[in-house]
Amino acid sequence: MLPVLFRIGPIPIYGYGFMIAMGFLTGLFVTRKLATRSGLDAEKIIDLSFWGLILGFVGARALFIITRFSDYSSDPLSIFRLWEGGFVFFGGPMVAMPFGIWYMKKHRLPIWKSLDTMMPGLVLGHSFGRIGCLAAGCCYGKPTGTSWGIKFHSDLVEKSMQGINLHPTQLYEASALFTLFLGLLWVYRHRKFDGQVALTYFMAYPIIRSIIETFRGDLIRGFVIDGVLSTSQFISILAFGIAAFALIYRLKQIADSSAPKRARAR
Repeated sequence: MLPVLFRIGPIPIYGYGFMIAMGFLTGLFVTRKLATRSGLDAEKIIDLSFWGLILGFVGARALFIITRFSDYSSDPLSIFRLWEGGFVFFGGPMVAMPFGIWYMKKHRLPIWKSLDTMMPGLVLGHSFGRIGCLAAGCCYGKPTGTSWGIKFHSDLVEKSMQGINLHPTQLYEASALFTLFLGLLWVYRHRKFDGQVALTYFMAYPIIRSIIETFRGDLIRGFVIDGVLSTSQFISILAFGIAAFALIYRLKQIADSSAPKRARAR
């Protein structure tokens, strides 16, 4: 845990913000490379990624505030203390996706192909963000009950869990996301149809997140069913179902488009 990495004079450089910035930049770098390789307009894809990430942060912050509305309503200025953490990732796509679809249609970018180029960078950036969570001391895990784990003393951690070994859920998810990033690059190189990378992500991440949630100990993240189904697990179920339906629809589209070609070949 390292809330402040270093100082430039009197200005503190927070670990959370630094890792978010690193994730932002590395994500854009990967996206530019893949966009160029795919023959897309790299500048438009970068613009889309930039604004999508900005809106994603807003959405992720907004969803977190909604889950803790009573706390923020009593202290509205705390909404702007971003260096303390406080984001629900799924709020990002909920805001960014509608904007992205509008942007791609406006600039006549192929939607599925464009999404494929952006997903690996998004996942890489997200993995950096989870390391930022570790630095800030948020998104912590349950007690391990053993001599293994990470001890937190941050005010963001419930007092009953301070100073005891907790599951490093931030590292669990960062590792899983980096593995998913490598997997998406592999899918990208061997993809059979446009949209395969994006749909792989939208089905894989909900599974990852649902598993990680079982180790989480921060109750402030919110629950649909107290102690049983967290807000993120509930959204994960919905996201997986929508992605599975989209995959079936996409495969049907491809089959329908190739049917006339097979007929002509006969």
